[in-house]
Amino acid sequence: MLLSVENLRVSYERIKALQGISFQISEGEIVCIIGANGAGKSTTLRAISRLVPVEAGTKMTYMEKNLLQYSADKVVSELGISHVPEGRRLFDNLTVMENLKLAAFARKDSAGVNRDIKRVFSIFTRLEERQNQKAGTLSGGEQQMLAVGRAFVSGRKVMLLDEPSMGLAPVLMTSVFDSLGEINQEGTTILVVEQNARIALQFAGRGYALENGRLVLQGSSEELLANPEVKKAYLGG
Repeated sequence: MLLSVENLRVSYERIKALQGISFQISEGEIVCIIGANGAGKSTTLRAISRLVPVEAGTKMTYMEKNLLQYSADKVVSELGISHVPEGRRLFDNLTVMENLKLAAFARKDSAGVNRDIKRVFSIFTRLEERQNQKAGTLSGGEQQMLAVGRAFVSGRKVMLLDEPSMGLAPVLMTSVFDSLGEINQEGTTILVVEQNARIALQFAGRGYALENGRLVLQGSSEELLANPEVKKAYLGG
């Protein structure tokens, strides 16, 4: 098992954001977590990335290594787990190329970095055309492409994606997810959290439904898309 999360609990003062969720991801999978705004989806990714403290009793392992022993920067540089946060959080005053190179700051293999940047440009051709343009001047879709590209360069064994469809027109949304599928086929395991349950389940092989900090449903994407509860709660009927 590549990534195992057991009894994950996170609180923000008196608010219990996650109340003991458990799930596993195998190498090469695409797994999604769906749920309404405030369900705890972003907190789940932030906990895996070690950006928020977890409560006693939580266990998280990656390739049989205890994730709780790693700081956030080491999760990226040593374990190869990258995080595309909600809202992208690019360096708006830096160019596309500068954002990509900064993402690889901790890497020592300059030839590998250059190879990965070229691969990003081959996947997202718009970024190559705009490589000298400041990130803050890009369209929303282009910024999302850059956020994914930055994660690809920084560490791409596992990619955590937080609401990648947010703010994108349907055509761009499809383009971004198609590109993510291509990245997955090259060996990157993907965990995506999404409010847009339909596109998430169409993209992933398996999924979990999160409500009020608890996992309430799980199964293959086909099973969840056909589930009456999922249809009613997340698919508009």
